[in-house]
Amino acid sequence: MFCGCGLVCGLRCSVTTAADPSIAVFDVDASPPVGSPLAYDPTKEVTSPLSCRGFVLLGAGRPVVLCAVDWLGIANEAHREFRQRLADAAGTTIDYVAVHALHQHDAPRCDFSAEALLAEFGHAGSAYDQRFCRSVMVAAAAALENALQNPQAFTHIGTGQASIEKVASNRRILGPDGKVQYMRSTACRDPEIRAMPVGTIDPVLKMVRFQNGDDPLLALTYYATHPQSYYRTGQANPDFPGMARNQRQQQTGVMHIHFNGAGGNIGAGKWNDGSPENRRVLANRVANGMRRAWEQVRHVPVSADQIQWRAAPVLLPIGEHLLETSLLDVLRQQASERPDRITAAKHLAWLRRTQAKVPIDIGCLVLGEVRILHMPGELFVEYQIAAQRMAAGKFVAMAAYGEYGPGYIGTRIAYSQGGYETSSRVSRVSPDVESMLMSAMQSLLDDKPR
Repeated sequence: MFCGCGLVCGLRCSVTTAADPSIAVFDVDASPPVGSPLAYDPTKEVTSPLSCRGFVLLGAGRPVVLCAVDWLGIANEAHREFRQRLADAAGTTIDYVAVHALHQHDAPRCDFSAEALLAEFGHAGSAYDQRFCRSVMVAAAAALENALQNPQAFTHIGTGQASIEKVASNRRILGPDGKVQYMRSTACRDPEIRAMPVGTIDPVLKMVRFQNGDDPLLALTYYATHPQSYYRTGQANPDFPGMARNQRQQQTGVMHIHFNGAGGNIGAGKWNDGSPENRRVLANRVANGMRRAWEQVRHVPVSADQIQWRAAPVLLPIGEHLLETSLLDVLRQQASERPDRITAAKHLAWLRRTQAKVPIDIGCLVLGEVRILHMPGELFVEYQIAAQRMAAGKFVAMAAYGEYGPGYIGTRIAYSQGGYETSSRVSRVSPDVESMLMSAMQSLLDDKPR
């Protein structure tokens, strides 16, 4: 049953019962074949492999699976199927699985619901490579199942953080009237706009480390920004966050899994004019933050009864601009431009899902004093900052870009300010989304969940 706040009544929690909590890590190639569609162009080559990596946490009642993929986004039926395959492999239920994209743009999209609509109107394979995406899901499930044969016990959880300079900046620059005057996106070539203030960001990269005594087993990192330096090259690559992650994994010999935080309105535009050489510059800055967070880690013992997974299903409010008849008209018209058809398919897939009252699962992993929130869509950074305030005194990290169906998720005031991120083209929720998500976050973060 849904209550008035948009939450499905009944927060689901699992507390550990096993004496020795452990983890099992997996990592498979998620690179598309040549010719397969990236987010905007066909794949010409893979300049650096894309990754699908994650881990299973054992000893938290049902196994918990967390996974991060170097794709632009995973939505609707594709997101459900990905989670279900991992759940089956881990011997758990789908609400104990969180799958996130890192949102690189020279990378694939994955939405089986939108693909079915495109195929219905004669445009199969124009935006999504369903066979390739499913092959990665199958490989990840097999790798997970194999990893469970050799889990690693952990005794401590380590936390560290470091501020990163000259990477994140707010994309939305307001004018004197309080409306969005400039959008400072991934790459900004206008020096006057680049010179404007950084704006609201969260500059802190956070790290959570699983350890067996003093021996690190796995590092999780979280940082909020759009992850592109430049794109539309046809060259599949994990861009600067993936480069930083891979660099630190090679240097430490420890698996690193990176999650993109609430970076829907954040990008590198203040510090990036789109020059290809800036990709390495940005990667080094993020890697340096990862290094400093690693060096500052303080680890404490963690017992089974301090570990918990909390999940809350939420039905987000649909944007009023989503009208089925109009969307079907775009799909039916052969003269429609490719981007318009893709947008219409994504909108219609989300509209029908919402009308069918299929909720989104958001989750929170509790590790002693650590809280890691797993959130949907291209979430504004204000949600991440709010979560830290809600659980003041705790170590709070956030992974966004989970269920990608809703697109951008702004704050209530942002929808009145205009701008790309809250436009009818890319956001499929209404301004009421803020109160619903804030309520769900508070429920997950409370020491005594409601």
